[in-house]
Amino acid sequence: MKKLIVLSLCFCMTASMLAGCGSSADTSDTSAEALADTSEQAEPAEEAAGGDETQTAASDLSFAFCTNTLNNTFQSSMDATFSSLCEEAGIAYTCLDPDYDLNTQLSQLSDVANSGYDAVFIIPVDSAGITSGLAEIQAAGIPIFNVDTAVIDEDIETFVTQFVGTNAYMAGQLVGAQMAEDYPDGADIAVLDFPSNESCVDRVNGFMDGLGDNVDKFNIVAQQDGEAALDTSLSLAEDIIIANPDMDAFFCINDPSALGAAAAIKAANLTGQIGVYSIDASPDGKQALLDGEFSAVAAQVPIQIAEYAYNAASEYLNGNTDLGEKKVYLDSFLVTEDIAKETLNDWQ
Repeated sequence: MKKLIVLSLCFCMTASMLAGCGSSADTSDTSAEALADTSEQAEPAEEAAGGDETQTAASDLSFAFCTNTLNNTFQSSMDATFSSLCEEAGIAYTCLDPDYDLNTQLSQLSDVANSGYDAVFIIPVDSAGITSGLAEIQAAGIPIFNVDTAVIDEDIETFVTQFVGTNAYMAGQLVGAQMAEDYPDGADIAVLDFPSNESCVDRVNGFMDGLGDNVDKFNIVAQQDGEAALDTSLSLAEDIIIANPDMDAFFCINDPSALGAAAAIKAANLTGQIGVYSIDASPDGKQALLDGEFSAVAAQVPIQIAEYAYNAASEYLNGNTDLGEKKVYLDSFLVTEDIAKETLNDWQ
């Protein structure tokens, strides 16, 4: 009964949804700066079937965003950024939302291939499952910009013009270094991971490396799959706390998972005694940092990803087909209280 009550409170506080999870590496690039020359381009695409929103414009260019879901502020912030940039440039824009359904996304990718778009931005529902859709789009001569969550390496090399995502390894490393600073003598910690997602594996690897020379001082009392979700993480965290009442901190791979851990800590009347270290810096995560429920949070940068990818697509269509790195990883950073206050209602 206690878990059911806590769950109800948690869902009032925040939605139990995945934050964006993308591939990562410990490298980074600076943003491209270019706007599309909209003259002498192909005819604008017709609206693709299944489109959730379509923006018409006077330009001859048309862009599509094939996300994995819009039921999440991470992806919806990217959609809003693409839409705003396209509107400013007079480019027609369509967003397609499969709501995490692979078959729906494959159908949408096929529609994009047949509709004559000039560029498409894609977050895969399944990194390894959309090869056929990518092949259709490439065969139609449409450049593909894979954003946030990487498709498999073979498909990046074969079909993708450029991948753009947050440096997830760096985000984990920053959080690990902060925990090592906060607990110089070591600590008993738990890890709520998401091993089926490459980005989240990178975050854990970065976190462990971030502990540095003190890594042997940290005793991992539990490492479990929180599924990057609030409800699952809440239940796991409750059990971990019961089994380890003197533990010191949780490391969670995203804000929903960390919010679940924070709710379990609060239910056990241990807020302030057990730390919570997270990655995302969503509006809910920033509020948790200001409320003292999070000890530290490193940022994912969905708005910066959308801006970079849009500029790269515009530059590519303007004739500059040499975009440099095939995979671009944008820097993460630790969010301070001042940054959280200034950007509380927004992603970065």
